[in-house]
Amino acid sequence: MLHNRAKYHLGQVVRHRKHPFRGVVFDVDPEFSNTEEWYESIPEDSRPSKKQPFYHLLAENDQSFYVAYVSEQNLVADYSGEPVDHPDIPDLFGAFEDGSYALHFQMN
Repeated sequence: MLHNRAKYHLGQVVRHRKHPFRGVVFDVDPEFSNTEEWYESIPEDSRPSKKQPFYHLLAENDQSFYVAYVSEQNLVADYSGEPVDHPDIPDLFGAFEDGSYALHFQMN
C-alpha cells in the first residue's frame, strides 16, 4: 500500500528548484510512473528517487510552453502571485486566485 502524500495540489502553481521554469499541477502520481528510458536519461548524479510523488505540469519558461514531469523533491511552491500563461490551462482550469487555478470539474 502506498503512503506517499502529495505536497502540492491540482491547480497549484509551482516552480522547479534547479531549472528556470514554473507550471500548474494537473496530475500527480504517488510515485514514479514514467518509462525507464525517461528515468535513465536523467544524469545519474541528478536522478531523483522513484519513491516519491511525481507531478505532471503545464509548464512554461522564457521560450516555450510544454508538459513537464517532475519529482516532488525538485519542486517548490511559487508565491509570485503571477498566473502561468500555458495555452492549455483554460481546458482544465478556471479562474486564477491566490496562487492556484480552480478546477473546471471534480477529479476522482
